[in-house]
Amino acid sequence: MKLPRNPTRAVRIGSITIGDGNPIAVQSMCATHTQDIDATVSQVNDLAAAGADVIRIAVDNRKDADALAKIREQTSATLSADLQENYRMAAPVAPHVDKIRYNPGHLYHHERSKPWQDKVRFIVDAAGENDCALRVGVNCGSVDPAKIGKYAAGDSIAPMLESALEHCELLDKLGFTRYCVSLKDSDPAKVVEANKRFAEERPDVPLHLGVTEAGLPPDGVIKTRIAFEQLLSRGIGDTIRVSLTLPNARKSEEIREGRQILADIAAGRVRSVVHYNPDSLNIISCPSCSRVENEAFIELAREVKEMTRYAADHALTIAVMGCRVNGPGETDDADLGLWCGPKHVNLKRRSESLGAYRYDEILPRLKQELDALIARKTGVR
Repeated sequence: MKLPRNPTRAVRIGSITIGDGNPIAVQSMCATHTQDIDATVSQVNDLAAAGADVIRIAVDNRKDADALAKIREQTSATLSADLQENYRMAAPVAPHVDKIRYNPGHLYHHERSKPWQDKVRFIVDAAGENDCALRVGVNCGSVDPAKIGKYAAGDSIAPMLESALEHCELLDKLGFTRYCVSLKDSDPAKVVEANKRFAEERPDVPLHLGVTEAGLPPDGVIKTRIAFEQLLSRGIGDTIRVSLTLPNARKSEEIREGRQILADIAAGRVRSVVHYNPDSLNIISCPSCSRVENEAFIELAREVKEMTRYAADHALTIAVMGCRVNGPGETDDADLGLWCGPKHVNLKRRSESLGAYRYDEILPRLKQELDALIARKTGVR
């Protein structure tokens, strides 16, 4: 079955091109620490061998940028740099990658008094001078703070859309059209809605699809599959990532799962009977990446899933996040949230902090809070 494709423009990323009817590219992100050059090169090559078209590496500081230069010398893979909170890292990384991804919401974390438009111009200049594409990566947990207050408290899609469209408008005015956009959420339904609405407004812009913090397989694969089936069947999407919580040695499973989903959709093997039930317990966990400060986070995500099985029939959300970058903000909407530091796990009830606990003491504390939430919902104590 030939999939319909939106008439997006072509965007070249190194040796591949997305949009304009080109094959849908499959991406992943390194989970190793960028400054561990040998481990990162090994993971890049493993992902490339699994069929990754683009491989993203996080860059948070100058040491990461210096490491990226050495990584580039040891691989021919198509690389993307993920700017974290320091937009100025675009300059040292651009000579060594094929694409730069920036998050509009993170532009406010560094040099706060400087207009975000000036920061985007800086990124555009670095990309243009070094033959790089860009991705405007809008994320539900780190939306531009200037947009959030303009909409109703329960409307998380409109701020994301406004931010994405605003950045597209600026990039176009700057004469830089070699970009794609992503609008990600941990809820597949919101991913579908946000991308459908964006595609209606800007059918020319290639879209990178993904369900952020999809979690552990197989649940994370099912959530992602649901979103991809709904979008790709409508011609929406030019590149994809399946974001799973996995140990480093299994990271290439993201590529294999992505390829399988694409093959199944193309062959008409869609799983419309698979239903992501919004009335049951929902556990979200971020994909393991180089920002994770303690790999115990991955095992903790598994333990949370096992420990909470008794609560499967309760419509609650538990978020398990692996780092300080996304953890604090992306747990705000969860009924209970855990974001993991090097030695402690921070426990939250929505935006309220409940304290920090050692990895070996967090599960009983989480269960205590979960039981209390269930009791309040059911009236049974």
